[in-house]
Amino acid sequence: MTIEKEYSTKLSVEGVTIGQRDIEMLDAIDRYGSMHKAADELGRSYARLQNRVVEIEDAVGPITERQRGGSGGGGTELTQTARELRQQFDRHEAELDGVARVTESVFTGTIRDRTGELATVETGLGPILALVPEGASDVQVTVRSDAVVLTDPDETPQADGTSLRNQFTGTVERLEPGDAITRVTIRLAADVTIQALITNASSDRLALEPGRSITASFKATAARAIRIGSRD
Repeated sequence: MTIEKEYSTKLSVEGVTIGQRDIEMLDAIDRYGSMHKAADELGRSYARLQNRVVEIEDAVGPITERQRGGSGGGGTELTQTARELRQQFDRHEAELDGVARVTESVFTGTIRDRTGELATVETGLGPILALVPEGASDVQVTVRSDAVVLTDPDETPQADGTSLRNQFTGTVERLEPGDAITRVTIRLAADVTIQALITNASSDRLALEPGRSITASFKATAARAIRIGSRD
């Protein structure tokens, strides 16, 4: 089972939340030089758009300025404040992009051996060394995709000689490349997959493609278990 977390970019300024619709509004005003035209293109009423501009301006200061007359007939332009607001939103969205792409692979199992906070959990994938809650017996182990390391099976060091104590070899099932990061789904057993996030450069270096044999490794501290079932 894979859990994907979803995030949306929002800015909060003086109690006013600025979201994607507001940035689209600023983009349209900038593109068309007219609040009326921007409202038409966005399918919004002029009154609603104008009211939203006023709400944002009450929080951050002027975001539009009216240019009257002249050969171009005047129009509406964004202020420097509005442009900085758009840039800040874009930066925040870029920072969240990596977080939004992170998934968690989940494995259900039973605790076999325990040493302090660490324990071996027997799962459908095989034994996983993980951080486990005190007193638990049946657990779900989650592994974040950004904690999984991919290596060529022939070049993977022995688990007892590295901090990557959990190692499983499978085949690449799917690649989802982005601008800089690729999400890789690896089939480890008939009904078990795990996901990893790696750079596009690493994907190229490993020559990843569907069907390619690959080893997925992760630290014991990256595998975190939660209790399931009764506490009795």
